[in-house]
Amino acid sequence: MLGLQYFSFEELWTPWFMFFMIAVVILYFYLIGPWREKHAPQEDKATMWQKIMFVAAAIMFYLVQGGPFNLMGHMMFTFHMIDMSVSYLIVPPMLLLSIPSFIWLRMFAAQSWKKLSFMMHPIASILMFNMLFSMYHVPLINDYVMTHFWLHRLVYLILLVAAMLMWAQIANPVPAWNRLTDLKKMAYVFANGVLLTPACAFIIFASTPMYAVYSDPDTWVKAMGYCVSGDPSVLLEKFSGPQFFNLLSSPAEDQQLGGIVMKLLQEFMYGVILAYIFFHWFKREHKDDDVTNVTNEAPIELPNLNKGTV
Repeated sequence: MLGLQYFSFEELWTPWFMFFMIAVVILYFYLIGPWREKHAPQEDKATMWQKIMFVAAAIMFYLVQGGPFNLMGHMMFTFHMIDMSVSYLIVPPMLLLSIPSFIWLRMFAAQSWKKLSFMMHPIASILMFNMLFSMYHVPLINDYVMTHFWLHRLVYLILLVAAMLMWAQIANPVPAWNRLTDLKKMAYVFANGVLLTPACAFIIFASTPMYAVYSDPDTWVKAMGYCVSGDPSVLLEKFSGPQFFNLLSSPAEDQQLGGIVMKLLQEFMYGVILAYIFFHWFKREHKDDDVTNVTNEAPIELPNLNKGTV
């Protein structure tokens, strides 16, 4: 698929990143297991659902940032947008919900974190993520970042932090940090969809290729130099450029499909989150109604057995 047979195991699977993600998973199970039992035995255990969700998030993040999808994201814009959607729209809420609240509280217990508390404001976090995400997909910025390795890593890290801050307003892992009611959370999700729409529309309705990384062979080779070993210019001798790996007829169609995929994945994830919020809101409202009904019921008068019968 996509000519992946031309690349080595190391280029496809990035072993160092694989080992790093395995270490993260091991650390997670240590914290929710032996560490919790020793330092916080009173805290609730992580549920099986949380464990499954964390492992799934780790696998998906590895595949799009270090696995084959990462390499394919350098050859087709569509896969690049899949990588971005998984990394910043799917993985963050899964991480937030899969890590028990006591771990988050211990991580941010230091007083120095209070200086950055303004970043947790709902308006600040939603604007920061959507602004950074949209700016990154400005063609000149995207081409420059994709062809400068350390800047590329730094930008992706900043986007991940911004995504975590934004999703923390919706999938809040610590009840005490909750700033929004369920109704406001649903509005917050809709606002996210609206703010991200211009960037998607800009990409979808562009009739010509905007990103040199996916249309210009020289720029593409420079970006691929961070994914392959040896001299990347050899790629031009073997292949004509990114078009060799493109499943579509032109870079413009690949670009449009990438924008559509991004929007669809965004709407799917936001729909799942809306359903999650509505379910918990509905469950809590009915629980409160049941408690109110029980409280308002007239007490049943029992006969006084101490009195004699007449």
